[in-house]
Amino acid sequence: MKLKEDMSPLLLQVFRSVAWVYSVITFLPWYLLSGASGNQARAKRIKARTVSGTPAGPYRAVNSQQRLASLLHEGVDTLDKVFEYAVVHFPERDCLGTRELLSEEDEIQPNGKIFKKVILGDYNWLSYEETFHLSQRFGSGLAALGQKPLCNIAIFCETRAEWIVAAQACFMYNFPLVTLYSTLGGAAIAHGLNETEVTHIITSKDLLQSRLKAILMEVPRLKHIILVDIKTTSWPDLPRGIMVHNMGAVQELGGKTENVMVSRRQPVPSDIAVIMYTSGSTGIPKGVMISHSNIIAGITGMAERIPNLNENDTYIGYLPLAHVLELSAELVCVSHGCRIGYSSPQTLADQSSKIKKGSKGDTSMLRPTLMAAVPEIMDRIYKNVMTKVDEMSSVQKTLFVLAYNYKMEQISKGYSTPLCDRLVFKKVRSLLGGHMRVLLSGGAPLSAATQRFMNICFCCPVGQGYGLTETCGAGTISEFSDYSTGRVGAPLVCSEIMLKDWEEGGYFSTDKPNPRGEIVIGGPNVTMGYYKNEQKNREDFFVDANGQRWFCTGDIGEFHPDGCLKIIDRKKDLVKLQAGEYVSLGKVEAVLKNCSFIDNICAYANSDESYVIGFVVPNQKQLTTLAAQRGIRGSWEEICNHVEMEKEVLRIITEAAITGKLERFEIPKKIRLSPEPWTPETGLVTDAFKLKRKELKTHYQDDIERMYGGK
Repeated sequence: MKLKEDMSPLLLQVFRSVAWVYSVITFLPWYLLSGASGNQARAKRIKARTVSGTPAGPYRAVNSQQRLASLLHEGVDTLDKVFEYAVVHFPERDCLGTRELLSEEDEIQPNGKIFKKVILGDYNWLSYEETFHLSQRFGSGLAALGQKPLCNIAIFCETRAEWIVAAQACFMYNFPLVTLYSTLGGAAIAHGLNETEVTHIITSKDLLQSRLKAILMEVPRLKHIILVDIKTTSWPDLPRGIMVHNMGAVQELGGKTENVMVSRRQPVPSDIAVIMYTSGSTGIPKGVMISHSNIIAGITGMAERIPNLNENDTYIGYLPLAHVLELSAELVCVSHGCRIGYSSPQTLADQSSKIKKGSKGDTSMLRPTLMAAVPEIMDRIYKNVMTKVDEMSSVQKTLFVLAYNYKMEQISKGYSTPLCDRLVFKKVRSLLGGHMRVLLSGGAPLSAATQRFMNICFCCPVGQGYGLTETCGAGTISEFSDYSTGRVGAPLVCSEIMLKDWEEGGYFSTDKPNPRGEIVIGGPNVTMGYYKNEQKNREDFFVDANGQRWFCTGDIGEFHPDGCLKIIDRKKDLVKLQAGEYVSLGKVEAVLKNCSFIDNICAYANSDESYVIGFVVPNQKQLTTLAAQRGIRGSWEEICNHVEMEKEVLRIITEAAITGKLERFEIPKKIRLSPEPWTPETGLVTDAFKLKRKELKTHYQDDIERMYGGK
């Protein structure tokens, strides 16, 4: 979508004439030297075909029509071998980096709240060889503490270098690793630990204090807690029989001659590497059993889709490692000798909430070339930059808008704009360090407006991926030469995709112009199923006549003529209204989230009612400004609860819905403004910022009754 050009027609014509002359002069030499014709051909070529000849598929990438890929390197068929391969080929190269904490202080905000602010130093690095030896000693130490091969061990920890060191130790010693989100509630944590019968857990001091301590009595099998923090702390008030160890002490124990000499039981490809508990967006988290061969097939498919991936790349890790997107991305990087620098959403950029004003955020120090992000993070960047554009002087804003629209026209043709990149977008690009060459979005659909904005302002391709925990995060990734929006690309070389008719929703593989249906993914990356949950395994997984596993995703997609997939609906998000119309709640939310007044939105519909309602987290800056214009004053909570503000935002949302071409019955008729943001800590969204509809419904039950009952 183009930005509005608010300037006189004469000046606009002058600019377009100058741009046209510049394009004519520079086009031919640039076209010949940059390889643009090759990029255009790659973008337009057929990327996947149906192997059955029918529109239902299965569809495979053009370079895996005969056979799906399952290995990165010949003979490297378990995760311990993947790391050993990296150590042999990149022993002295940086592997894992952590910033030094220089100082920490409390900063009082105007509203009286106290925020912790940090000043961080340079990144300190462990080489591949050093990381390998630390992992080896840690695995040996765990074995000395009684951890047995093929017996589950849990990790409940923030994203940090120690997480990967611990994970590699478990892969080496064949300890199946149970991963749990650090933001799960107490009942969900206890459920995961009890279901997997763990006796050892790896965690941090903060999480032991804030999350684990309260539920230890509910986990009777737990005997050993290993803290990843450097400083040792005494824990006198823990239940009897539980021992607390420091990671360094366990590594020291593992380095003793008598423990080093004990032979380890190496995993085989079919052994469970990870039991990954889902974020629980639809209820109690389910443990997904992922074998070594599943993960290796998944990262093989992902790596093939990232152009020129090599040991000179730097990846910034900040998403939860308990999420399949982050774990897979980091294992892809390890397999290619890249360096991984750790961060957090609170310290990512110079403007991040925990970074003290005047000091540098993690992207400025690390200057990464690769980054994975969930749409929520990209949406925030988009809205923050566009707010700053609105605050520019008229000359600056005009220059930005004209450059933005000019670049949009050029990249839609497959052309680049080096002059605009250098003069206009350099400052925006520096928000992520200035060296970003590939951004990968996953975890939820990315809006076309945000995707195009990231393409233009960060001067790098944005690939959309589609996958689930049940498929190791692997399914599709769009090619980075393909600048179309709203699609998730062709199947990866490790997977194939079928479309299954869904009669109730009206989606069929025979639909025109594009075949549509429920997305069913097959391949060596499809996992072993849910832990101790045979009923769900029978519902969601099946094995075909050739012995290949398939997973029914519940998502609805359509295949375009070039073999790229577009996600168009979700079975669980579809609600039938009283008059018989079907409303896709996800579709409504995706359209409305582009509105500058909305930070987050959950659409809701009751089948006994005739209209949709919505819960909205408004943008504080935009709503406060609007309230002042309307003469409404008060605290943030009072502004959100004001009836007039509710009406104003509903009017703005309705306009955005009409612009986004929503049907009349899809547009929310009533809304509730929420003064509190939805974060994983509130339990209303997952760690990947997916909406937890059940929890949101419970949280806003009184408002639902009011909006439907006219109270």
